[in-house]
Amino acid sequence: MKQKNRLKGKAQLIIKINYLTSAFSLVFCCVCFFLLDITEVIPFVFLAFGILNLVNTILYYYHKQITLTYNVVSAMTLAGATIITLHSGGIHSPFIFVMALIVVAGYVSTRTYGGLYLNLNLLIIILIYSQSIADFNFAPNVVPEKSKDIFALISVLFSIYLIGGVFGKNLLHAHHNLYKTKLILEEKIKEKETLLKEVHHRVKNNLQTVSSLLNLQARNVSDETTKSLLKSSQNRVISMAMVHEMLYMRKDISKIGYKSYVQELAEYLVRSIKGSNNNITLDIDIPDIKLNIDTAIPLGLLINEIVTNALKYGILEDEKGLVFIKLRKGSDDNYILNIGDTGVGYPEAINHKTIKSLGLKLIHNLARQLHGSVKRDFTNEGTHYVVKFKEINHAHNTTSII
Repeated sequence: MKQKNRLKGKAQLIIKINYLTSAFSLVFCCVCFFLLDITEVIPFVFLAFGILNLVNTILYYYHKQITLTYNVVSAMTLAGATIITLHSGGIHSPFIFVMALIVVAGYVSTRTYGGLYLNLNLLIIILIYSQSIADFNFAPNVVPEKSKDIFALISVLFSIYLIGGVFGKNLLHAHHNLYKTKLILEEKIKEKETLLKEVHHRVKNNLQTVSSLLNLQARNVSDETTKSLLKSSQNRVISMAMVHEMLYMRKDISKIGYKSYVQELAEYLVRSIKGSNNNITLDIDIPDIKLNIDTAIPLGLLINEIVTNALKYGILEDEKGLVFIKLRKGSDDNYILNIGDTGVGYPEAINHKTIKSLGLKLIHNLARQLHGSVKRDFTNEGTHYVVKFKEINHAHNTTSII
């Protein structure tokens, strides 16, 4: 729609200039012939241009091709201005400034046309100069001596009026409209960002409500296995709520700084599972990486599962242990996550296919949702995972974690 309006405005400007130049040409024809006593070449060029340009403009309403109309009038203007310049003093002719109008009109149309007509005009002016200093003159000056000053005045007034009164005025109007549109768009973007922040805030609050409900449910359950499952679900909800909270708190609502998120999530899990007084050391090595919400949430859930398993099953009771998380940007759009612990580990034969553990299944399904893979590294003590994934967007985020 904006492109259509822009083209419509450009067409209106070109049509307006066509009518003006045709009218001026016909008036110039009469002035030259009857008032300035110029009876050769110049008035007939003005007459031909005025009539042909009117025909060209009228034809536009039938074919609706403004580029064709513009190029026809530009070619006629270039030819007519060159002939008139040659027959009114060559390089000393005041009408030579009219050729600048073609360049201005070219840049109003497109940068390509502006550059083309600029180079053509420069070449023609050089040729006109060459003709002026040559020994022979194949285009004699047909402007009588007594009419040269009036002809110069009319030529300069014509150039100034079109450049300032038409092009300048319309370009200023276009600039004003663009500025108004820019302000309106900035205001709408600001409103949209405010609404999106409010959405993230509400989602975070709703997720915290779900977390509180799960916590209340866990308190009323005596079975330790069920209580552990509810606690794990609560932690998963919290990991998602943290993403929305960070998006709400930050200026950039499209991405979050992942180091601070992982640090906050890992510290929360340690407090939640091991208590405030614990022997757990966190080694988080993440550079200044920002990820969008479609990547941040599934990756956060994956980290949540691995760290939870490390704290519950890897590092037993109150033993000392290390949980490490290292994230690096790989080639292209790939990322590499090294994550694990220095706990007791578990046998190689146990995997997401051979055990009913929801945690292990979630780890692999979340890696698949991130268009990546997860592998165990058995070269070190404890449990070590190498996760390779890509940053995804909403359009491609269709894989279920179930």
